[in-house]
Amino acid sequence: MTEVDKPVISGLLAGIGAFGLWGLLPAYWKGLRAVPAPEIFCHRVLWCLVFVGIVLALQRRLPELAMSRRSLGLLCLSGGLLCINWLTYIWGVNAGFVLDASMGYYINPLVNVLLGRLFFKDRLRPLQLLAILLAATGVGYLVVSFGRLPWIALTLALTFGFYGLIRKKVRVESLPGLGIEMAVLSLPALAFLLFRHWHGLGALGNVNVQVDFLLVGAGAVTAVPLLLFAFCARRLRLVEVGILQYLAPTGMFLLGVFAYHEPFNISRFLSFLFIWGGIAIYVTESVWFYRRTIPNSRLP
Repeated sequence: MTEVDKPVISGLLAGIGAFGLWGLLPAYWKGLRAVPAPEIFCHRVLWCLVFVGIVLALQRRLPELAMSRRSLGLLCLSGGLLCINWLTYIWGVNAGFVLDASMGYYINPLVNVLLGRLFFKDRLRPLQLLAILLAATGVGYLVVSFGRLPWIALTLALTFGFYGLIRKKVRVESLPGLGIEMAVLSLPALAFLLFRHWHGLGALGNVNVQVDFLLVGAGAVTAVPLLLFAFCARRLRLVEVGILQYLAPTGMFLLGVFAYHEPFNISRFLSFLFIWGGIAIYVTESVWFYRRTIPNSRLP
């Protein structure tokens, strides 16, 4: 292994770790089925804030939390989007909609491409447009066949898409940015938890040790994949990270079908087939475009 290859291999392993952990996250939330989704969310916010604060302190990066009013305002907005995304995700997983959650994260990269066109005037290449149309066809087919909008998938895709859009506007590293977002959400989260405990409804310390451990650990399972992702993103090229990101929804999909036995009939299969087709075109076109644009690309 050459010295040039070592950062690539370490970045690849970190990326697999990050997206693999995100793909297994539904199993973590399933262990907290006895706890209402809003309470899980609040614990996730508070313990994530504690975890991020400790990491920043150990890395002597606490001064990075100081930022302009504009950046702080944008992070407040991104924190609100993260609130909607996390609440929807946790509730959806524990209500038996893991497949809907996986659909949301499958189509999220295509939503990002569309948002890039709308807000940054990025030019949509023909095959990118075809990929978006195929994914939209899959969602539309699901609406027609089931008679309902896959609102969990769309909420996750859109909130995370707009979250990424806002974070692109803020010149703040991922970890301090997450710390500010958690700080913004921590006061209402703490107030909600204190209210529940005051009325004897809080789960922490009142259910069992396993639930206590999972609630406190919610901060680490939120921040650790993010740290791995940041490590990966600095060592791999964007197109390589783009390919790795599909590990997460694939993990969710496999859990939904084989571990939790969620319904996967022919209508849902056809809907996913359109979405997978769009993803295949998007990934293939991205690799081809990247290799043509950058001849010395490491991609095979």
